[in-house]
Amino acid sequence: MDYALPIAYALFLWWFSTGLIFYLDQLPVRTFKWSMAGATAVLGLSFYAMWSTADDTSRWAAYVSFSGGLLAWGWQEISLYTGFVTGPRKTRCAAGCSGWRHFGHAIQVNLWHEIAIILVAIAIAAMTWESANQWGLWTYLLLWSLHLSARLNVFLGVRNVSEEFVPAHMEVLKSFLTRKPMNLLFPFSVTAATIGAVLLFGEAFSAEADHHVTGYSLLAALMALAVVEHWFLMLPLPVEKLWHWSLPARRNAAKSRKPAPPKFDYTTLKTNPTP
Repeated sequence: MDYALPIAYALFLWWFSTGLIFYLDQLPVRTFKWSMAGATAVLGLSFYAMWSTADDTSRWAAYVSFSGGLLAWGWQEISLYTGFVTGPRKTRCAAGCSGWRHFGHAIQVNLWHEIAIILVAIAIAAMTWESANQWGLWTYLLLWSLHLSARLNVFLGVRNVSEEFVPAHMEVLKSFLTRKPMNLLFPFSVTAATIGAVLLFGEAFSAEADHHVTGYSLLAALMALAVVEHWFLMLPLPVEKLWHWSLPARRNAAKSRKPAPPKFDYTTLKTNPTP
């Protein structure tokens, strides 16, 4: 239970919070102000959770700090996909746009979002600097690095771009999703994530203090999820089924990946019967 409970907790919190964000960002636009207000309140609570447990080395404090870091990251996700914190560019790229020019347009679409990520990271680091309990900070930084890796891979090209997870009002993001069998970054990304997961599990299994066992187990679970998520980018699996409950308006998304087989046209046979 020393390892199983934090791993299960990390998996559940990641799965549920991700599904909740998917659910909120496909609701009517008029609800977004309330979603952002609630998410901002949760962000404030996450700051308080990490600050108040910064010097606490109990097992419970590791859970609280980890949860704070993950929920702070959730604010970044919901602020982007509701369209509140995006970037100065609001239009899709024209056909034929590629290379560094295309990459520059991608940065423009997400610029304010990326700046917000940095500002929140600085705030968390400031409130937990040189503290005994920094699991929230490491959680946030880990999610940031994994998010960046996944987005770069999707930009460069993957088999499974999961367009169904992009809400209709953020259609501009779809022009930066590239479908390819492979890209040069992917092998390095998935290898680095795998090594990171092994190292974190190793730290968890070798740790003696309960606080470290819990903290490293939580981070290791997230890193293992990152390995799975990266492989999801390359394998044509129905990923949306993991959050079927949170996508009521997009439940037929999986069907859109494979075009329907052509149907035989019987019109000619009916109008020109064989003698």
